Amino acid sequence: MSVRELVVLGTASQVPTRHRNHNGYLLRWDGEGILFDPGEGTQRQMLRAGVAAHDLNRICVTHFHGDHSLGLAGVIQRINLDRVPHQVTAHYPKSGQRFFDRLRYATAYRETVRLVEAPVSADGVIADPGGYTLDARKLSHPVESYGYRLTEPDGRRMLPDRLAAHGITGPDVGRLQREGVLGGVRLDDVSETRTGQRFAFVMDTRLCDGVYALAEGCDLLVIESTFLDEDEELAVEHGHLTAGQAARVARDAGVRHLVLTHFSQRYPQPEEFERQARAAGFDGELTVAQDLLRVPVPKRR
Repeated sequence: MSVRELVVLGTASQVPTRHRNHNGYLLRWDGEGILFDPGEGTQRQMLRAGVAAHDLNRICVTHFHGDHSLGLAGVIQRINLDRVPHQVTAHYPKSGQRFFDRLRYATAYRETVRLVEAPVSADGVIADPGGYTLDARKLSHPVESYGYRLTEPDGRRMLPDRLAAHGITGPDVGRLQREGVLGGVRLDDVSETRTGQRFAFVMDTRLCDGVYALAEGCDLLVIESTFLDEDEELAVEHGHLTAGQAARVARDAGVRHLVLTHFSQRYPQPEEFERQARAAGFDGELTVAQDLLRVPVPKRR
C-alpha cells in the first residue's frame, strides 16, 4: 500500500524551544523516504515519530546553517550503525561541501552503507529515479540555499462510461493502456489526463523567483514563515519570509495544502500565523506545523 505523507520532526528556526525541536521533515512517497533539513536532535525525533533509518533513501539539505544541518552527523552514523541495505543519496549546495564533509566525518564510526554525495550547483532536475523527478531552485538567503520540488509525471485516468460505450472490458483495458489504440479506439477516446502530484520544500529565503517556481501548482507546499507580518523588515534583513508572504505565494501559485513552519522563538502562540495567512487571501487547506505532526499529501485531483 502506497503512502504519501509529510512527517514533521521539528519546526523551530534558529533556537529550539521547549515545544519545538530544530528542523526536520520526512516525506514518505510510496516506498521511498526523503529527509529534508535534519537539524540538531533529528535522530531522537525520528525515534519519537516511528521513523527508522531504513526508511531513508535521500537526504536533502537546503543550506548549511546549523538549524538545518547539524543533525546530519547523527543521522548518517545511524544509517551506518543500522546497516541500511540500500544506497542513500545526499543532496546539498555544492558551495557547502566543506561543511558536509565535516558533518559526515564528525567522529569515528564504521561505514557500512553506500552514501552517494550529489551536490547541487544550479537550478534544474537533480534526480530522476522513476516515478518522480526531483528539482532544485536557488533561493535568496545570506548563504547559498536551494529549495526542492518533487513532481510525479502526469498519467491517464480511465473513464468507465466511455470504455463501456466502446465495449472495452477486462484485459482489453490493459492492452489499450499499453498500446495506445485497440480496434480503432484510441486511449484518448476513453481516458483523460491525470495530473501528477507535486510537493515542494522551501526553507530560508526572501521572496524570489525560485520561491514561485517551486510552489507553482503544488498539492503540498512546506514553506518557512519565520516571522509575522509586523516584522517584515527583520524578515528581509535576515533572508526570511513572513506568514503573509508565504500565504500569498501559495495563493498565487494555486497550492492546495499549505504547511507553515520554521517559527522564530519570539512567537509563543502559533494561532497568529494562521490568522495572517488567511488574511493574506489563502483559502486552501492550511496547517501550522507542530512537531511530530503527520500531514497527508492531498488525494490526486
